Amino acid sequence: MNGRDRILAALSFAPADRTPRDLGGMRSTGISAFAYGDLIRALGLPPRLPRVYDTMQMLALPDRDVLDALGCDVVPVEGAECTNAFDEPDRWHEFDFGGRLPALVAHPDQYAVLPDGTVTAGTPGEPATTHRQVMPPSSYVFDEPHGGQPLDLSAEPEREDLDRLADRLEAGQPSPARIDAIAAYCARARAATDRAIMFSGLGAGLGYPGGFPAWSVLCLTDPDYVHAYHDIVTAAAVRRIELILPRIAPYVDILMLSADDQGLQDRTILPPRIFRDLYVPYYRRVTDAVHASAVHGAAVRTSAVDAAAPPGVRPGVRTFLHSCGAVYDLIDDFVECGFDILNPVQWPAGGHTPAEWKARASGAEGPGRPAGRRLALWGGGVNTQATLPLGSIDDVRTEVSRTVETLAAGGGYVFAAIHNLLAEIPGEKVVAMYDAVV
Repeated sequence: MNGRDRILAALSFAPADRTPRDLGGMRSTGISAFAYGDLIRALGLPPRLPRVYDTMQMLALPDRDVLDALGCDVVPVEGAECTNAFDEPDRWHEFDFGGRLPALVAHPDQYAVLPDGTVTAGTPGEPATTHRQVMPPSSYVFDEPHGGQPLDLSAEPEREDLDRLADRLEAGQPSPARIDAIAAYCARARAATDRAIMFSGLGAGLGYPGGFPAWSVLCLTDPDYVHAYHDIVTAAAVRRIELILPRIAPYVDILMLSADDQGLQDRTILPPRIFRDLYVPYYRRVTDAVHASAVHGAAVRTSAVDAAAPPGVRPGVRTFLHSCGAVYDLIDDFVECGFDILNPVQWPAGGHTPAEWKARASGAEGPGRPAGRRLALWGGGVNTQATLPLGSIDDVRTEVSRTVETLAAGGGYVFAAIHNLLAEIPGEKVVAMYDAVV
């Protein structure tokens, strides 16, 4: 099996030669650029500058020889701007982040270095005096005031004018030239790799506009506004899917549709009944549009792994949801949303074991669940808050081996850590983590 076959087999709950693996297929399964050099050293590969493709999280775009060494089976394609399926030397330029990290970035003019060594970041071409994102010398990521989550309980949460919202989203729909560029980029990636391709760029997430606190208040106090907002955002997302997906579906395997964190460390952010009312119907419209657009574009690819899928598992392009935290109680709702894949499988949050997550996602638990209603799991391979940073290499190997055995049973699983590998993680632990996957 090549990487694409292996990923598609897993997502179809069909047999594969081994558990498929991911590093950097999307922006929550990656590795800090500060840790990347040590991983290169631990793998015995030639030194090189990391390509930093995510400013806020300071993530390195993994090189193909790193994916080879770790046995990884998926590559990202982000619009027409970023991939590691092929080389784009003209896209990357040197920047050293105030002398802390010699690296390559796509837009060096989006950064500025203050006298104390703090690095600021903004939109390329924007004056540095207006930058809100900052990385102090003691930090390994960028942040912004209030962590980007402001809340003033003395005032009503801000509400966007819905007519202006609709106009803004309509004005932001891709032009024919933009669609052509995205399609050509995806086709080039498809021709360059036999790994599965995860496409990010349809912008179909709902999330928490204005931040978790303020939007949560609106969900509880003004659900009619949230319904109206979600209706407008969903209509725009469906239109974008109808424009782009028929052109790219022959070349991509997975759509990263939403990074919509719905969990805290011990519970869901919103009560499940609120998520069910305000989010599920709109996500269902989005995922239905994905599957319909793929079919109407004659883009669903039949294959042996699709043919081997059990009833209820969709062939063709798969839909991917990233939702951090204790979201175990929302798994049935994610299935009802029409998502095919759930990430990051943060089983340490909320008091449920990997076996419980697997049972709920596979449809083996819960009253009234139709036969064959399945949700593939992507991630969850090691506890990145405890075992990976604080345990020994043997601890990492033991947890990965045990967790993968549980989550991969019967298919429907792709290995990655629970979220990104942070700056402090030594390369030997990363290598041990991937070596323990069978």
